[in-house]
Amino acid sequence: MSKERATSLKDVAVAAGVSVTTVSRLLNGSLELPTETRQRIETAIADLRYEPNPHARRLSRGRSDTIGLVVPDIANPFFATLVAAVEQKADGEAKALSLYATLNRSGREVAYLRMLERNHVDGLVFVTNHPDDGELANLINRTGKVVVVDEDVPGTTVPKLFCDNVQGGYLAGKHLAENGHRNVLYVGGVEGMISTRRRFQGLEQAMMEGTAGAARLFRYGGEYTVEFGRQAARRFLDEGLPATAIFASSDEIAIGLIEVLRAQGVSIPRDLSIIGFDDVGPLHLFAPPLTAIRQPVRAIGERALALLLETDWEQSETSHGEELLPVEIVVRSSVAPPPKQ
Repeated sequence: MSKERATSLKDVAVAAGVSVTTVSRLLNGSLELPTETRQRIETAIADLRYEPNPHARRLSRGRSDTIGLVVPDIANPFFATLVAAVEQKADGEAKALSLYATLNRSGREVAYLRMLERNHVDGLVFVTNHPDDGELANLINRTGKVVVVDEDVPGTTVPKLFCDNVQGGYLAGKHLAENGHRNVLYVGGVEGMISTRRRFQGLEQAMMEGTAGAARLFRYGGEYTVEFGRQAARRFLDEGLPATAIFASSDEIAIGLIEVLRAQGVSIPRDLSIIGFDDVGPLHLFAPPLTAIRQPVRAIGERALALLLETDWEQSETSHGEELLPVEIVVRSSVAPPPKQ
């Protein structure tokens, strides 16, 4: 049994005795017609039960009413929470959301940016999680209508939205110094990333202030993953660093650290104190509950979409600024004074 063919715009035009362009422009609201001509078209639409394609109509007006969201990984709780916040905000703005997961690969990021150039979406909220060699920056600047979120893409002139990473590092360092720590290991992201650099900057500032310059800081850098946390813990144990506390720059890193340290009989916080960053997972259920710097992840997602919609993209020569959202420390039970020697 053959499937009945859907009525097309051409069918309506033939029945009404006008051109396809005339029907299209009438439906788009871009053409005024004599009453008799308009009535013929409306009658043809009703008789033929023609249903306009809303997506095609939006594209004909130069927009899709769809926003793209590019993230490295939807399995990570941080990015999952961000996606949920952007989706809810988009729904409130009567916008559809297209989600693109890049697996943190630059090739996939480039492909999605080029999709915007082809006008498949009206703009992008763009999140990367690795340093850029310049290709992304050039493409973002050429494309426009992009808001860079969470990590910087240096050299871009589009709006940028980050948490206050320096403040986060400072709050962690202040808390550790107040608990008597002088030797601290910072387990951060890849060198060259804004979060890695700024969180260490804040940590160093607070530790030096809190210890009258007597602090010693050590650094490991890698990906924001549980596996890197495991690797960092093994390295810490193998090297025998004199650190009495660790500042882990993500929940994922902290989980990997704790897993290995606990398996090796390290008691937290009796033997070693730990502070995490993000606080999007159930850190209160850990044993002990994990002290962490909390990012306002939902607020970041909501503000990112608002920035995308409110920015005047016609001001192509304008270099847009950087906006920071504040963080806070959530004190639980994973930090204590260092063990007495």
